[in-house]
Amino acid sequence: MSPALGWGLRARRERARRRAGEGTALARFLEVPPPPRSTPTAEASLLALDLETTGLDPRTDRILSVGFVPVNGEVVDLSGARQLVVRAQGEVGQSAVVHGLTDDVVAAGRSLEEVLEVVLAALTGRVLLAHYCVIEEEFLTAACREVYGAPLPLRTVDTLELQRRLTSNPYDDPRSGSLRLGAARQAHGLPRYRAHAALTDALACAELYLAQRAVFSDRGTTTLKGLLR
Repeated sequence: MSPALGWGLRARRERARRRAGEGTALARFLEVPPPPRSTPTAEASLLALDLETTGLDPRTDRILSVGFVPVNGEVVDLSGARQLVVRAQGEVGQSAVVHGLTDDVVAAGRSLEEVLEVVLAALTGRVLLAHYCVIEEEFLTAACREVYGAPLPLRTVDTLELQRRLTSNPYDDPRSGSLRLGAARQAHGLPRYRAHAALTDALACAELYLAQRAVFSDRGTTTLKGLLR
């Protein structure tokens, strides 16, 4: 693996690759390093991704849908946009009120393994981009442990964290106030989108990132190192 990864991430990815087993989708993902920290942001490859879940605890809740769109430097690549529904293992419950995914919809979805194969292929060689990416990291890692018996070590950019840096507001709750996705977009003059649809939220995150990236670039931050979580 590339020394540009840094020892810690390189070691975690190598351990996960061995545990995942040869030929699995996770092993193939881990064989290709993400962009180095020195990559100019104008050239960086990211994947904006959003999950809809039955709740916020990856130990007891599960992924219902995944939306993602590639970001290539300064361009959102809509040709690579996807939204996938994960076949349910039980009832959706009250979470349907938030995301609109009913039991009938998720019953017709794909298996978790099929969805992970698509997501990992799209993430290969890219940085994960998400708003409050702790949710995406924890749920994707839990899903990889379930399917492959190994975690998912990632390099990430978090648009919530970037907005926190830009507003100098370290005490705002991540799930309320000026750091929420809609409010952060509004601060950059971006249009309002309906929330809690995975692909729409992924696109909203991608657009927000490009607006934030421009501000950071004007302030002298021009490589991934200055944006990574």
